[in-house]
Amino acid sequence: MIELVDVHKAFGAKQVLRGFSLTVEDGNTVSLVGFSGAGKSVTLKHIAGLLNPDSGSVKVDGKEVPALRRDQLYEHRRQIGYVFQFAALFDSMTIAENVAMGLTQQGSFSAEKIRDRVAESLDLVELEGFQDRMPAELSGGQRKRAGLARAIAFRPKYLLYDEPTSGLDPVTTTVIDRLILKMKEELGVTSLVITHDMGSAYRVSDRIAMLYEGEVLEVGTPDEIRGTTHPIVKGFVEGKPELVESATQTGGRSI
Repeated sequence: MIELVDVHKAFGAKQVLRGFSLTVEDGNTVSLVGFSGAGKSVTLKHIAGLLNPDSGSVKVDGKEVPALRRDQLYEHRRQIGYVFQFAALFDSMTIAENVAMGLTQQGSFSAEKIRDRVAESLDLVELEGFQDRMPAELSGGQRKRAGLARAIAFRPKYLLYDEPTSGLDPVTTTVIDRLILKMKEELGVTSLVITHDMGSAYRVSDRIAMLYEGEVLEVGTPDEIRGTTHPIVKGFVEGKPELVESATQTGGRSI
Protein backbone atom coordinates (compact mmCIF):
# COMPACT_ATOMS: atom_id res chain seq x y z
CA MET A 1 0.00 0.00 0.00
CA ILE A 2 1.12 3.55 -0.78
CA GLU A 3 0.24 6.21 1.79
CA LEU A 4 0.99 9.92 1.57
CA VAL A 5 -0.23 12.05 4.47
CA ASP A 6 -0.09 15.85 4.72
CA VAL A 7 2.90 16.09 2.38
CA HIS A 8 4.40 19.52 1.77
CA LYS A 9 7.11 20.23 -0.81
CA ALA A 10 8.51 23.52 -2.05
CA PHE A 11 11.20 24.38 -4.57
CA GLY A 12 12.50 27.74 -3.51
CA ALA A 13 9.55 30.08 -3.15
CA LYS A 14 7.24 27.82 -5.15
CA GLN A 15 5.03 25.60 -2.99
CA VAL A 16 4.24 22.53 -5.11
CA LEU A 17 2.57 20.19 -2.61
CA ARG A 18 0.60 21.60 0.31
CA GLY A 19 -1.02 19.06 2.60
CA PHE A 20 -1.17 16.37 -0.09
CA SER A 21 -2.78 13.12 1.14
CA LEU A 22 -3.57 10.00 -0.89
CA THR A 23 -3.79 6.24 -0.31
CA VAL A 24 -3.39 3.56 -2.99
CA GLU A 25 -4.63 0.22 -1.68
CA ASP A 26 -2.86 -2.99 -2.68
CA GLY A 27 -4.03 -4.28 -6.05
CA ASN A 28 -5.73 -1.02 -6.99
CA THR A 29 -5.07 1.41 -9.82
CA VAL A 30 -5.45 5.07 -8.91
CA SER A 31 -5.22 7.86 -11.47
CA LEU A 32 -3.99 11.26 -10.33
CA VAL A 33 -5.34 14.01 -12.57
CA GLY A 34 -4.97 17.76 -12.55
CA PHE A 35 -3.72 20.80 -14.39
CA SER A 36 -0.13 21.04 -15.64
CA GLY A 37 2.25 22.01 -12.87
CA ALA A 38 -0.06 20.81 -10.10
CA GLY A 39 2.60 18.50 -8.61
CA LYS A 40 1.62 15.14 -10.08
CA SER A 41 5.09 14.05 -11.25
CA VAL A 42 6.61 15.40 -8.03
CA THR A 43 4.31 13.00 -6.18
CA LEU A 44 5.72 10.02 -8.11
CA LYS A 45 9.27 11.07 -7.29
CA HIS A 46 8.44 11.11 -3.57
CA ILE A 47 7.09 7.56 -3.77
CA ALA A 48 10.18 6.36 -5.63
CA GLY A 49 12.47 8.00 -3.09
CA LEU A 50 13.88 10.47 -5.61
CA LEU A 51 12.61 13.43 -3.56
CA ASN A 52 12.01 13.88 0.15
CA PRO A 53 9.10 15.94 1.52
CA ASP A 54 9.67 19.09 3.52
CA SER A 55 7.10 17.69 5.95
CA GLY A 56 4.52 14.93 6.05
CA SER A 57 4.64 11.18 5.62
CA VAL A 58 5.40 9.04 2.56
CA LYS A 59 4.97 5.32 3.27
CA VAL A 60 5.19 2.28 1.01
CA ASP A 61 4.41 -1.09 2.59
CA GLY A 62 4.29 0.69 5.94
CA LYS A 63 7.87 2.01 5.68
CA GLU A 64 8.73 5.69 5.68
CA VAL A 65 10.53 6.18 2.37
CA PRO A 66 12.58 9.24 3.44
CA ALA A 67 13.94 7.27 6.42
CA LEU A 68 15.29 4.37 4.36
CA ARG A 69 19.04 3.74 4.37
CA ARG A 70 20.80 3.57 1.01
CA ASP A 71 20.68 -0.24 0.87
CA GLN A 72 17.01 -0.22 1.89
CA LEU A 73 16.25 2.44 -0.72
CA TYR A 74 17.83 0.24 -3.39
CA GLU A 75 15.55 -2.65 -2.41
CA HIS A 76 12.59 -0.27 -2.27
CA ARG A 77 13.21 0.87 -5.84
CA ARG A 78 13.42 -2.72 -7.04
CA GLN A 79 9.78 -3.04 -6.01
CA ILE A 80 8.79 -0.04 -8.13
CA GLY A 81 8.55 0.07 -11.91
CA TYR A 82 8.67 3.62 -13.26
CA VAL A 83 7.13 4.23 -16.69
CA PHE A 84 8.49 7.53 -17.98
CA GLN A 85 6.43 9.95 -20.04
CA PHE A 86 8.70 9.70 -23.08
CA ALA A 87 9.81 6.06 -22.50
CA ALA A 88 13.43 7.18 -21.80
CA LEU A 89 14.93 4.47 -24.00
CA PHE A 90 18.64 4.61 -24.84
CA ASP A 91 18.87 5.13 -28.60
CA SER A 92 22.22 3.34 -28.90
CA MET A 93 20.88 0.12 -27.36
CA THR A 94 18.56 -2.51 -28.78
CA ILE A 95 15.13 -2.97 -27.27
CA ALA A 96 16.33 -6.14 -25.54
CA GLU A 97 19.29 -4.27 -24.04
CA ASN A 98 17.01 -1.47 -22.85
CA VAL A 99 14.58 -3.89 -21.20
CA ALA A 100 17.43 -5.90 -19.66
CA MET A 101 19.31 -2.91 -18.25
CA GLY A 102 18.16 -3.17 -14.66
CA LEU A 103 18.52 -6.95 -14.60
CA THR A 104 22.05 -6.72 -15.99
CA GLN A 105 23.11 -4.05 -13.50
CA GLN A 106 21.66 -5.99 -10.58
CA GLY A 107 24.13 -8.78 -11.27
CA SER A 108 22.32 -11.83 -9.85
CA PHE A 109 20.61 -12.98 -13.06
CA SER A 110 22.23 -15.39 -15.50
CA ALA A 111 22.39 -14.48 -19.18
CA GLU A 112 19.78 -17.13 -19.90
CA LYS A 113 17.44 -15.83 -17.19
CA ILE A 114 17.81 -12.28 -18.49
CA ARG A 115 17.08 -13.40 -22.04
CA ASP A 116 13.97 -15.27 -20.90
CA ARG A 117 12.73 -12.40 -18.72
CA VAL A 118 13.20 -9.89 -21.54
CA ALA A 119 11.20 -12.12 -23.90
CA GLU A 120 8.45 -12.59 -21.30
CA SER A 121 8.25 -8.85 -20.63
CA LEU A 122 8.06 -7.98 -24.33
CA ASP A 123 5.37 -10.62 -24.81
CA LEU A 124 3.34 -9.08 -21.98
CA VAL A 125 3.35 -5.68 -23.70
CA GLU A 126 2.64 -7.26 -27.10
CA LEU A 127 6.07 -6.60 -28.63
CA GLU A 128 7.01 -10.18 -29.39
CA GLY A 129 10.10 -10.44 -31.57
CA PHE A 130 11.21 -6.82 -31.07
CA GLN A 131 14.39 -7.72 -29.16
CA ASP A 132 16.85 -6.74 -31.90
CA ARG A 133 15.15 -3.55 -33.03
CA MET A 134 16.46 -0.09 -32.20
CA PRO A 135 14.31 2.58 -30.52
CA ALA A 136 14.39 4.71 -33.68
CA GLU A 137 12.57 1.92 -35.53
CA LEU A 138 9.59 2.02 -33.15
CA SER A 139 6.48 4.18 -33.24
CA GLY A 140 5.63 6.39 -30.27
CA GLY A 141 3.22 3.81 -28.88
CA GLN A 142 5.72 0.98 -29.33
CA ARG A 143 8.39 3.00 -27.52
CA LYS A 144 6.02 3.47 -24.58
CA ARG A 145 5.30 -0.25 -24.55
CA ALA A 146 9.04 -0.97 -24.55
CA GLY A 147 9.39 1.40 -21.60
CA LEU A 148 6.66 -0.54 -19.81
CA ALA A 149 8.46 -3.82 -20.57
CA ARG A 150 11.60 -2.43 -18.93
CA ALA A 151 9.56 -1.30 -15.90
CA ILE A 152 8.09 -4.77 -15.35
CA ALA A 153 11.30 -6.74 -16.01
CA PHE A 154 12.02 -6.95 -12.26
CA ARG A 155 8.39 -7.98 -11.66
CA PRO A 156 7.78 -5.04 -9.31
CA LYS A 157 4.95 -4.81 -6.81
CA TYR A 158 4.18 -1.23 -7.84
CA LEU A 159 3.99 0.59 -11.16
CA LEU A 160 4.19 4.37 -11.44
CA TYR A 161 3.02 5.69 -14.80
CA ASP A 162 3.94 9.26 -15.77
CA GLU A 163 1.59 10.37 -18.58
CA PRO A 164 1.55 6.94 -20.31
CA THR A 165 -0.79 8.09 -23.11
CA SER A 166 0.64 11.57 -23.69
CA GLY A 167 1.05 12.36 -27.39
CA LEU A 168 -0.69 9.21 -28.61
CA ASP A 169 -3.58 8.87 -31.02
CA PRO A 170 -6.91 7.51 -29.67
CA VAL A 171 -6.34 3.96 -30.97
CA THR A 172 -2.85 3.70 -29.46
CA THR A 173 -4.13 5.25 -26.24
CA THR A 174 -6.68 2.44 -25.98
CA VAL A 175 -3.87 -0.10 -26.48
CA ILE A 176 -1.87 1.42 -23.62
CA ASP A 177 -4.96 1.49 -21.40
CA ARG A 178 -5.53 -2.19 -22.13
CA LEU A 179 -1.94 -2.95 -21.13
CA ILE A 180 -2.31 -1.04 -17.85
CA LEU A 181 -5.29 -3.24 -17.04
CA LYS A 182 -3.37 -6.31 -18.20
CA MET A 183 -0.48 -5.55 -15.82
CA LYS A 184 -2.95 -5.41 -12.95
CA GLU A 185 -4.69 -8.64 -13.93
CA GLU A 186 -1.65 -10.76 -14.84
CA LEU A 187 1.04 -9.36 -12.53
CA GLY A 188 -1.14 -8.16 -9.65
CA VAL A 189 0.58 -4.79 -9.48
CA THR A 190 -0.58 -1.74 -7.55
CA SER A 191 -0.47 1.32 -9.80
CA LEU A 192 -0.52 5.10 -9.66
CA VAL A 193 -1.18 6.70 -13.05
CA ILE A 194 -0.48 10.37 -13.78
CA THR A 195 -2.67 11.51 -16.66
CA HIS A 196 -4.49 14.45 -18.24
CA ASP A 197 -6.66 12.08 -20.27
CA MET A 198 -9.97 11.63 -18.48
CA GLY A 199 -11.11 8.93 -20.91
CA SER A 200 -8.05 6.91 -20.04
CA ALA A 201 -8.49 7.58 -16.31
CA TYR A 202 -12.09 6.37 -16.44
CA ARG A 203 -11.04 3.17 -18.25
CA VAL A 204 -8.13 2.04 -16.09
CA SER A 205 -8.90 3.31 -12.58
CA ASP A 206 -10.42 1.90 -9.45
CA ARG A 207 -10.29 5.43 -8.06
CA ILE A 208 -9.43 8.87 -9.43
CA ALA A 209 -7.91 11.72 -7.40
CA MET A 210 -8.01 15.36 -8.49
CA LEU A 211 -4.93 17.39 -7.57
CA TYR A 212 -5.26 21.16 -7.52
CA GLU A 213 -2.73 23.68 -6.23
CA GLY A 214 -0.81 21.00 -4.37
CA GLU A 215 -3.66 19.26 -2.57
CA VAL A 216 -6.21 16.59 -3.37
CA LEU A 217 -9.64 18.14 -3.86
CA GLU A 218 -11.61 14.94 -4.37
CA VAL A 219 -11.12 11.17 -4.60
CA GLY A 220 -13.72 8.76 -5.92
CA THR A 221 -14.59 5.96 -8.26
CA PRO A 222 -14.86 6.82 -11.96
CA ASP A 223 -18.64 7.07 -11.61
CA GLU A 224 -18.33 9.34 -8.57
CA ILE A 225 -15.90 11.64 -10.37
CA ARG A 226 -18.14 11.75 -13.45
CA GLY A 227 -20.99 12.88 -11.20
CA THR A 228 -19.00 15.33 -9.08
CA THR A 229 -20.57 18.58 -7.98
CA HIS A 230 -17.27 20.18 -6.98
CA PRO A 231 -16.97 23.09 -9.43
CA ILE A 232 -13.21 22.85 -10.01
CA VAL A 233 -13.24 19.07 -10.41
CA LYS A 234 -16.32 19.25 -12.63
CA GLY A 235 -14.74 21.98 -14.74
CA PHE A 236 -11.58 19.92 -15.23
CA VAL A 237 -13.15 16.56 -16.05
CA GLU A 238 -15.74 18.12 -18.38
CA GLY A 239 -13.32 20.57 -19.98
CA LYS A 240 -15.27 23.64 -18.86
CA PRO A 241 -12.80 26.37 -17.85
CA GLU A 242 -15.61 28.77 -17.00
CA LEU A 243 -16.55 26.55 -14.02
CA VAL A 244 -12.97 26.60 -12.75
CA GLU A 245 -12.66 30.35 -13.23
CA SER A 246 -15.95 30.99 -11.44
CA ALA A 247 -14.99 28.72 -8.53
CA THR A 248 -11.57 30.28 -8.04
CA GLN A 249 -13.02 33.79 -8.15
CA THR A 250 -15.47 32.88 -5.39
CA GLY A 251 -12.92 30.96 -3.34
CA GLY A 252 -14.34 27.52 -4.12
CA ARG A 253 -11.13 25.57 -3.68
CA SER A 254 -12.39 23.06 -1.11
CA ILE A 255 -15.18 20.52 -1.24
